[in-house]
Amino acid sequence: MPAVETARGPVDVAALGRTYMHEHVFVLSPEHVQNYGEGAWWDEEERVADAVAKLGRLAEHGVTTIADPTVWGLGRYIPRIERIAAEVPGLNIIVATGIYTYNDLPFPYHHRGPGTLLGGPDPMVADFVRDLTEGIAGTGVKAAFLKCAVDAPGLTPGVERILRGVAAAHRETGAPITVHTESSVHAGRAVVDVLRAEGADLAKVVIGHAGDSNDLDYLMELADTGAILGMDRFGLDVLNPTADRVRTIAALCERGYADRMVLSHDASCYIDWFGPDPELLRAMAPNWNYRHIGDDVLPALRALGVTDAQVGQMLVDNPRRYFTRSV
Repeated sequence: MPAVETARGPVDVAALGRTYMHEHVFVLSPEHVQNYGEGAWWDEEERVADAVAKLGRLAEHGVTTIADPTVWGLGRYIPRIERIAAEVPGLNIIVATGIYTYNDLPFPYHHRGPGTLLGGPDPMVADFVRDLTEGIAGTGVKAAFLKCAVDAPGLTPGVERILRGVAAAHRETGAPITVHTESSVHAGRAVVDVLRAEGADLAKVVIGHAGDSNDLDYLMELADTGAILGMDRFGLDVLNPTADRVRTIAALCERGYADRMVLSHDASCYIDWFGPDPELLRAMAPNWNYRHIGDDVLPALRALGVTDAQVGQMLVDNPRRYFTRSV
């Protein structure tokens, strides 16, 4: 069988097992941590130990792999992920390359590339390809998928350039793509249009956060392109209650779309977006954690007639197919 790269090296795709396709280990703002966190609210050893404990409990739900779409803009730091992966040997952590922004390119890319001040080939694409083929920042850990974002502002010049750069790296390497989308503005349509025009294999594209929508016509329209629906924010009930997410998935399964959905939480062991105390989020999103699908979502899906075979498609078969390279 073909292999997929993980934080501990290549693994046969057949051995990935039950996979949560959109889970972060950490979501951090590195300059914020470095300037205001260390010695105040950020303790590296405490956070690593906490992550090891939380990720280790995934085995209780039979989860053996997570895909971590943490890229530039979300605080990717592979040495920390390597360390955690070594301490959770029962879990594969698949890492990504790409850029996460809703608007502008990071300045190190802004002035270089076609049509820019300095011109030349796009260095962003070369960096993505290097992460996928040689490894990230000298660690030897290779990314196995590409990640970018199209949010409410839509295809701003920076966002569109990143999306097209991701498509170029996909064409060169065969690496699959995950795109954060804002479902309230049906951003998945723009993603599909651009990636199709760029010659991407839409069967290797996850439309992230599609599960924030209960618009079956929109979701089926995306799935009919061959793209995979990321039903991946379970526990974020402030965006879409769990009961509604479950009903939407059950309805799509009934219509024959179980082969084009993947499940996840978009959770993390620690996120600094809401301040230094992660407990502040507990009252607002008490189920936003790695346990929610196993504890609550799967029983609710089965109660609505979703079969074990369909659960297996969403959690095992579809991730395995996504990570099976065609190049």
